[in-house]
This record gives sequence, C-alpha cells and structure tokens, in this order.
Amino acid sequence: MIELSLQNEPVIRLGFFFGILALMAVWEMLGPRSKLTQKKSVRWYSNLGIVTFNTFLLRAVFPMTAVGFALIAQKNNWGLFNNVEISFVLATLFSIILLDLVIYLQHVMFHAVPAFWRLHRMHHADLDFDVTTGNRFHPIEIMLSMGIKFSVVMLIGVPAFAVLIFEILLNATSMFNHGNVYLPSNVDRILRRIVVTPDMHRIHHSIYVNETNSNFGFNFPWWDRLLGTYRKDPKDGQIDMTIGIDLFREQKYLNLPWLLAQPFLPTKDRYAIKRDKDVDA
Repeated sequence: MIELSLQNEPVIRLGFFFGILALMAVWEMLGPRSKLTQKKSVRWYSNLGIVTFNTFLLRAVFPMTAVGFALIAQKNNWGLFNNVEISFVLATLFSIILLDLVIYLQHVMFHAVPAFWRLHRMHHADLDFDVTTGNRFHPIEIMLSMGIKFSVVMLIGVPAFAVLIFEILLNATSMFNHGNVYLPSNVDRILRRIVVTPDMHRIHHSIYVNETNSNFGFNFPWWDRLLGTYRKDPKDGQIDMTIGIDLFREQKYLNLPWLLAQPFLPTKDRYAIKRDKDVDA
C-alpha cells in the first residue's frame, strides 16, 4: 500500500490539490467570511498561474521530488531515523511534527531577514484573502524552501511516506487556512487547538505590521503559542480588517508579470521583524 502510494505520488498529490481547491472554492461561495474587494478572475488567474509556473520550474531545477530524495537518503542511510532503531509509525509521526516546526521557523525567517522578506512579501501583497492566496509564492522562495526541505529530509532521515503525507497535509492546510470561509466562533476556538484556522491565519495577512508578524503556523497552531507569536484577534476585527501590505496596492500588481517582478522593484519596505518596534500597531 505504502509502496504503491510512493509510486503514484504525482497523481495522489494532484488529486488532493484539485479536490481540496474545489471543496474550498464551493465553501467560499456558499459561506464566505467577508466580501472580496478585487476581481476574482484576475486574482485567480495570477495566483493559480504562479502555482503552475512554480510546478514546472521545480521539476526543471530539481531532478527529483522531496519524496524521491527521501528514498535516496534511506538507501544511503543518511539522517537520524535511518541510523537508529525506531518504529516506522513513530518515525513518520515525529518527522511530520519536525517538518512542520521547520516550516514555521522558515516562515519566521522569511519575515525576519529583509532579503527573504522581499521574496515572501509577494504572498502578503494579495489584496484579498481566499483559497488561492495559499498557493501564491514567488518562484525563488519556492526553490529556497525546497532546498531547506531537502536538507531536513537528509539530516533527519525522514521516511519517504512521511514526506508524502506532509506535502499533502501542508498543501491542504494552506488552502484551508487561507480560505475565505465562515466558521462559528465556538468551532473555530476548538479547531485552533489542533490546526491553524482561517480566522487565525487571516490575522497574519493584516496590513498592521505587528499582526503580519504573528500566527506563522501553517499546519499546527502549537508553535505560535509556544514561541510567543500567537495573536487571538485582529485589531479591526475579522470583517473590517485590511488585507495586504502598504506596498503594491494598485490593481496592476495583481497580474502575474507583476507578481514575478515584485521582489526586484525599488521600494521602501518597513516590514522586517526587527523594525516592529518602530511601527504603530
């Protein structure tokens, strides 16, 4: 069963991607959290276009997926879990948790280091917040992220099946927690104990700097709570909060060519974490 899953990785991942995208899109139509401010056709074309571009670029730059690299690591006994006596179940569970922590720390790093923020801010420059925002990342950031993932897979010795599960989980939760969907407050409160919810992550896309630099988690909400980056509510409330950053607020910047160009445009950017104290909340 596991071997069959690894052999059909592309089909499985694409199936989950399109299935969850469709489910979230329907949910957004039936139960939206807030009214969108921009043309959906333009944003969806650009946001999904960047996903397509990133997918082909990754395949061109990296000769294999992270799952394939994990199989090579296992064959060559690279990494911790390939050199210690541990059950497959525990290795898989610990690997998923550790990979999620790495993604959290990577996310913080992309906010803290100005050069990395110039790449990551494209994700935050979306003027609306919906399921497609969860896939809107600059190609250079995607390649750096893949390099980090390969390094972690090699150091930890992550089982290939754990990598597959994590990749599916990360993509699924990213689309879920970027969804413009309504959840009753009591349901949201319970879900926040085990997974990052849309209301929790939407705060991360606030125009206020101290809110942008909070709620970094994608899968699990624990790291924000444990490491002091958790914020419960936005200053202006979920409905009235302004999405985006104070750069690239003209509609032209929602188009695909401008998404690719944003990191290289001359700007005065105040969003590095180290400058939080200089910015009003």
